[in-house]
Amino acid sequence: MLTTLQTAYSDTRAADLAWTLGREPLPALAVLDLDLAGARLQMRLLGASHQVLLDAERGTCSETVACIPGSSTPLPLGVSKRLGEWEYEFAARVETLSAGSFAGRAQELLALVADHPQGLAGTFPGSPHAFTAMLAQRAEGQVRWRTWHAYPQEGQLVVTRTRVGVRMPAAAP
Repeated sequence: MLTTLQTAYSDTRAADLAWTLGREPLPALAVLDLDLAGARLQMRLLGASHQVLLDAERGTCSETVACIPGSSTPLPLGVSKRLGEWEYEFAARVETLSAGSFAGRAQELLALVADHPQGLAGTFPGSPHAFTAMLAQRAEGQVRWRTWHAYPQEGQLVVTRTRVGVRMPAAAP
């Protein structure tokens, strides 16, 4: 699903993104509810980037990557945590691209997500390459999602990937 977000482009620097777990639902500009083999996933586009809410038999998870005033947790390169019976893994990277490469990559990502049944993308007014996009899937007992946050004025694309799955018991010696 592709939508135009009716708001000003508020998180205008990749360096301003912060990451948090466990935050209550924030006001969303666009929402996509998914049922992924019994796991309910809600992807939310915020004026300040994204939030994902996962609710399944084994627990819940709330991930927020956004420009939030007063937040003191910068976007980490990687996180691995236990959340009840789950293992949570998060990774982020920043791609810096030339203007031409950025425009091509933006079009490619928006095309990928726009028609995908488990994808949500929102463009911001004023620039066709200012967007946040999300794609989810469930495979092998895990729920995974990827996100892309575009900053055309900097030529930067922030890419995240998250995996939430059942914690596996340690192998016997």
